[in-house]
Amino acid sequence: MKLLTTLTVGILLCVPGIAFSESSKTATVDGAINLNLNHPSRSDEEKARDKNRMPRETLAFFGLKDDMRVIELFPGGGWYTKLLGPFLAEKGALFIALGTEDLAPNLEKFGLDKVRATSTMENFTKIDAPGYIFSVDSIDLQQSDIDMVLTFRNAHNLDSAARMTLNLAVFAALKPGGIYGVIDHTRRHMEELKKWTWRRTDPVQIIKEALDAGFELVNYSNIHRRPEDELLYGTHHESLVNETDRYTLKFRKPE
Repeated sequence: MKLLTTLTVGILLCVPGIAFSESSKTATVDGAINLNLNHPSRSDEEKARDKNRMPRETLAFFGLKDDMRVIELFPGGGWYTKLLGPFLAEKGALFIALGTEDLAPNLEKFGLDKVRATSTMENFTKIDAPGYIFSVDSIDLQQSDIDMVLTFRNAHNLDSAARMTLNLAVFAALKPGGIYGVIDHTRRHMEELKKWTWRRTDPVQIIKEALDAGFELVNYSNIHRRPEDELLYGTHHESLVNETDRYTLKFRKPE
């Protein structure tokens, strides 16, 4: 099997200007966050995905604390929102931005009335490419002094130029030292976009785009590495016993 997540990121260990601590090279996760996995808003179907998505360990890797101001990008149906909202409700704050149209009207019903929806995707345009990939010229996340911005399996929905626009908007919203956490389905390095793999992205490209926007690469984790995923098929292919191989990257806005 060629080029798994850890090997892909390993390429960057030799790139001038990118520094990792010794501990980062082990790509491990220590500890977990005491999230309420049994929050009443969560369905049995959502809970069933905890085993593979490992939210406690994932958010611990990103360094989430309960007094942070956090933006979750493209929250979809709210899988992570239902965990982040209660965790941040008392001491911190959670904002959801972009692609919130379905979730925002249901926040109160889910007991997430303290979560605030901000930016929408009204100025996004679908491009002529396989799948659902969008372009956008400007993004305003409508917040500042943010401690952490998180996006889970969404990078593939934007073309490279749109991802740069998003990265710059995230950079502007974060306070110095703020964290940008990115997870997405892994594509083989430098492989061209194909109809059946459009929901995958090349982690080397994603890292380069974030660095070009001014971020530092702090660490990566192999928590979502799936050796059985040969990176050949779509993200719902029958060969994927668990879930796809996904890269987990932690960036920081320089202080």
